Amino acid sequence: MILNYLHMSFTSIQVQSLFSEVTLASNEEVFTTLFEKPGLKIESIASYSQVSPDGFWFDQPHDEWVVLVRGSATLEIAAQTPLTLRPGDHVILPSHTRHRVLHTSPDALWIAVHADCR
Repeated sequence: MILNYLHMSFTSIQVQSLFSEVTLASNEEVFTTLFEKPGLKIESIASYSQVSPDGFWFDQPHDEWVVLVRGSATLEIAAQTPLTLRPGDHVILPSHTRHRVLHTSPDALWIAVHADCR
């Protein structure tokens, strides 16, 4: 049973929506943790047309899987042609893969899974 596997106990299981707290009027990305355990974090990211600052590259110590749920986005991976993402597109970013966000639409919404299985 999956609940035993995750070693979780709930008094009441409730439905939540990825879209319930998303508003399209922010000047900053909004990160919402959906689930977290040691070595694993799942979050939603509402991007609101945000991009990486000039010269900035993400270089994370953990693996990351991202899926674009809504909107459009362009990712630049070091030494690679930029990737254009549409809803449903996903990428795996192994640890220390230098990457940056070149474009997001005003309604861009991602799910990111961060895993550190060392």
